[in-house]
Amino acid sequence: MKWTTTDRQTYLNLIGIIILLVGLGIAILIYSTAENGSKEVLGYEIIDGQAYPIMPEDSKMYVHNLQVFGGKASVLMDEFRRWFVGLWHGKSLAFTVAFITIFISIPFFFFAKHLPDSYESDIHSDDH
Repeated sequence: MKWTTTDRQTYLNLIGIIILLVGLGIAILIYSTAENGSKEVLGYEIIDGQAYPIMPEDSKMYVHNLQVFGGKASVLMDEFRRWFVGLWHGKSLAFTVAFITIFISIPFFFFAKHLPDSYESDIHSDDH
């Protein structure tokens, strides 16, 4: 059995579609079941009838102490760390999974489209 370019294109497209369907399905499931609540809340600030949580790292005392002990770089690294850790919790995890899924599936579609036309494999079946 010879593998033609069309067969390879079909298989690569099929793999890309399966990755997209499974990954985006998991992202939708995560988004629909995830909560964005945090357990480390100092208190709540009420503005126009809406309650907004006050996190310990958002207090001026925390930022001041961090800047005194580590400087501006320490404050920036703490903000980056909180952002990066936040990608893996709650509803933002669903968006992270969706982005990674799309990022992984794109090469399959790219290689399926750009396969050379005259390339054929010499893979033989067991019958010779």
